[in-house]
Amino acid sequence: MVVELYLDLFSQPCRSVFIFAKKNNIPFEFKKVSLMDGEHFGDEFGKISKIRKVPALRDGDFCLAESVAIMLYLAEKFQTPDRWFPADLRLRSRVNEYLSWQHMAIRMHGSKMFWMRLMIPKIMGIDVPKEKMDGALEDLNASLTLIEENFLQDRPFIVGDQMSLADLVAIVEIMQPLGAGLDVFEGRPKLSAWRDRVQASIGKDLFDEAHQGILGAQDAMKQVDPSKLELFKPKILRLFF
Repeated sequence: MVVELYLDLFSQPCRSVFIFAKKNNIPFEFKKVSLMDGEHFGDEFGKISKIRKVPALRDGDFCLAESVAIMLYLAEKFQTPDRWFPADLRLRSRVNEYLSWQHMAIRMHGSKMFWMRLMIPKIMGIDVPKEKMDGALEDLNASLTLIEENFLQDRPFIVGDQMSLADLVAIVEIMQPLGAGLDVFEGRPKLSAWRDRVQASIGKDLFDEAHQGILGAQDAMKQVDPSKLELFKPKILRLFF
C-alpha cells in the first residue's frame, strides 16, 4: 500500500511535501483536498486529520499532520539523501533553526500579504486600508531581509552548499505573495539568485508543476463561485478586523 498524501497545492506546506516526495521518487497517491470548497471540514477528511488541515499523510493505519513532521517521516521511512536533513549535528541544527523560526515570520507575513492583496478584497468586497497594507509589507520585507542576512549570508543555500529542507520550506512560503501579484524578488539580487539555485536543484519542471496553481491564483479567483467564499468570512473577520 502506497502512502497517501492529502494536499491542495494552493497551500505552501502542501507544496513543500509534494516537491519533497516527487523529488525523492517516493511512491504516493495524491489525494486532492480543495480548501476553496471547504473539503477539509468534511467528515471523511476528519478521519485523516483531526485538526482538519492539509497536508496530511496516511500510511496504512497511521495518520500524520503538519508538513515538517510529514517530510521527516518520509525522509526516515524512505532513507532520502542526507542533504535534506543532515546527520551532522551542526548542519541539522541549522535546518531546525530555520524551521523553528519561519512559522511566525516569513510564513505568517507572506500568507498575510496574500490574503490582504487578493483574498480579502475578493471575499469581503473591500480593499484593505493602505496603512495596514504598508505595515504588512514592512513586516514581510523584514523577514526577507533576515533570510538574506542571517540565514543565507554568503552561502549558496541556507545550511551550506546543498539544498536542504530549510530551503524547500523557505521557497514555497516566499513564492506565496507572487500569487497575489507582489514580486518579492524585485530589488533583491541575493534572494533572486538563491531562488534560481533552489529551482535548479528541485528541477524546473517540478518547481513549475508545484507552483502553477498559486501563480495563477488571480485568474482562478475570478472564476470562483462567490457563494463558496462565505465560509472564509468568519476567519477573515477574526484575524484581520
